[in-house]
Amino acid sequence: MYEKDGERYFIVDGHVHFRKPSDTGFRRQSEETILYDLFDTGFVDHAICQPADAEGEVAASALAERHPERFSVAGLEPVEGRPGLKGVKLITSEQGRQLSDPCSYRFLERCQELGIRNVHLHADPAVRLLDAEDRDGSSSFDAAGLDEVAAAFPDLRFIVEHVGLARLQDFCWIATQEPNVYAGLALALPFIHTRPRAFAEIVGELLYWMDENRITFASDYGLQGPRELVESFVDFEMPEDFHDEYGELTAATKKKILGLNTARLYGLAVPEDLVVADAPAESHEIASGSKVPV
Repeated sequence: MYEKDGERYFIVDGHVHFRKPSDTGFRRQSEETILYDLFDTGFVDHAICQPADAEGEVAASALAERHPERFSVAGLEPVEGRPGLKGVKLITSEQGRQLSDPCSYRFLERCQELGIRNVHLHADPAVRLLDAEDRDGSSSFDAAGLDEVAAAFPDLRFIVEHVGLARLQDFCWIATQEPNVYAGLALALPFIHTRPRAFAEIVGELLYWMDENRITFASDYGLQGPRELVESFVDFEMPEDFHDEYGELTAATKKKILGLNTARLYGLAVPEDLVVADAPAESHEIASGSKVPV
C-alpha cells in the first residue's frame, strides 16, 4: 500500500516477470529479491506474474503457491489446476498467428471453458524491436483482430499490455466500442519521467475514449521496479493547458488505475477503506477484507 497526503492507495502491479537484463542477456532474479523489490520497498499489495517462457511459468506458479495472497499467474497456456492461474498471456506474433486465426479462437475457447477470463494481450514493439511490419505485412504490435475476438468472447477480458502504444489511436477506437477491452500501462508509464507531456497525452486519450475503470497499472518488473512509478503517478498532474480537453487526474482515478481495476478483474480482497465509492456496477458493495466481485 502507498500513502501520501492523507490518501491511501491499494497497489496491484498487473505485469511482472522475473527476468532482469544483464551483460549476457537476461538473468532470473531470486525470490528474496522479488519480494523485496515488489512488496518491501515497491508498495505493491498484489502482483500478476506474466512469465516470458515455460521455465518462468513454473517458477511463477511455485511462487504463487507459496504466496497466494501476493501473486496471481497469467500463464502461457490455459491449463486446468495450475496454482494461482487466473489469466493467460498471449503474444500472437511470437506464436506465428493473429488474434483472428482459428488457433487463437481455440485458445480463447479453452480459456472460456476453464473460466479463465483475463487475457493479457501483448501489443508492443518488444518482440521485434523497431520492426513495425512483419514479412506478411501485419504488425508485431498492433491490435489487429482485437475487435473481432472481443466481440466474439464478451465474457473474456482483453487487457492490452503496453496499450498498443505504437498504434494507440487504433487501440482506442476498438476499446471505445468493446467494453471488455482494457489498457495496461506497462511501457507507457516510464514516459512520466522522460516525456511527461507525452505521458499526459497517452493517459488523456485513454480516459477520453475509454474510462478510468479500464486502465491498469503495470511496472513491467524486472525491467524496472514499481516504487518510482507509483510515487510519480500519484504526484502526476495533467498540464494546465490539457485540462479543457482531458480534465484532471483525481485521487479517485489514480486509485482505480493503481490497483482497484485489476483487483476487480482478479477478484482480489481489498480493505473497505481503500475502495472508491463510485466503483463500476459489477463491483457492487465491498465488505471489509472481501473479494471484489467480478
